[in-house]
Amino acid sequence: MPQILEASSAPPLLVVLSGPSGVGKDAALDALKLLDRPWRFVVTATTRPQRPGEQEGVDYIFLETAAFLKMKERDDLLESAQVYDYWYGVPRNQVRQGLQDGKDVILKVDVQGADTVRELAPDALFIFMIPSSLDELRSRLTKRMTEKPSEIDLRLSIAQSELGRVGEFDYRVVNREGQLEQTVAEIDAIITAEKCRTRPRVVDFL
Repeated sequence: MPQILEASSAPPLLVVLSGPSGVGKDAALDALKLLDRPWRFVVTATTRPQRPGEQEGVDYIFLETAAFLKMKERDDLLESAQVYDYWYGVPRNQVRQGLQDGKDVILKVDVQGADTVRELAPDALFIFMIPSSLDELRSRLTKRMTEKPSEIDLRLSIAQSELGRVGEFDYRVVNREGQLEQTVAEIDAIITAEKCRTRPRVVDFL
């Protein structure tokens, strides 16, 4: 018989939150942090410009391209990708330290990044956030006023392709406009349920 563990004694999870650009991953992460769970949130490194209201080391680690590429060369990044002319990467030491501390580690990546993590850690928990419609996604991208119309069209085209890969993930969560609280509750419930598995996920690639 498989060993049955209490949720509190289950091995730490590596939770991968993904989804198309503009679906609300950052907003979901901010709300998840307010739940005060024993989670470790990985701060992504990026070369893109800092947006108004974003905090260094909290929302992202903002780096010059040369500094980012040095991290990449030293294999300091669990995964990295160039997206819309900017580099994004997950610092390996943050993931390693969180798991060693026995905490569930939550990281945010795009679909390409999820592919890389899946190869390294097939037992990670993969959650895919989707919008209720492409029209809603266009509205969100337009409202944040950080892209030109041509760039929005490109992101929507890529999003449509990415949405076709939802079946590669363990769960999908619909982030409807104005219902972020429900989205966060669903993600929280997924993690809670996974901690109660009789055959727990074990991430040991680090």
